[in-house]
Amino acid sequence: MSAVAAVPGPIPIPVPSVAVPAIPVRQILPWAVFVVLLGMIAMYFVTAEQGAFALFSGSGVHEWVHDGRHLLGFPCH
Repeated sequence: MSAVAAVPGPIPIPVPSVAVPAIPVRQILPWAVFVVLLGMIAMYFVTAEQGAFALFSGSGVHEWVHDGRHLLGFPCH
């Protein structure tokens, strides 16, 4: 007769539990509004400045955001 060796089963690995802290909306809201406002200002300068609604005269802003306009597909010439 042949002897069959017992194969040990998988060894359980302890997994540490991570508690995800709850972040109140009141703490996130001011930062979210700030980031959205900065994004809107940046999009204005990239898309509409030096057009019909230009806030600054001259072509300084146009030259600063020129490549960004073309990258996003906005014509400026």
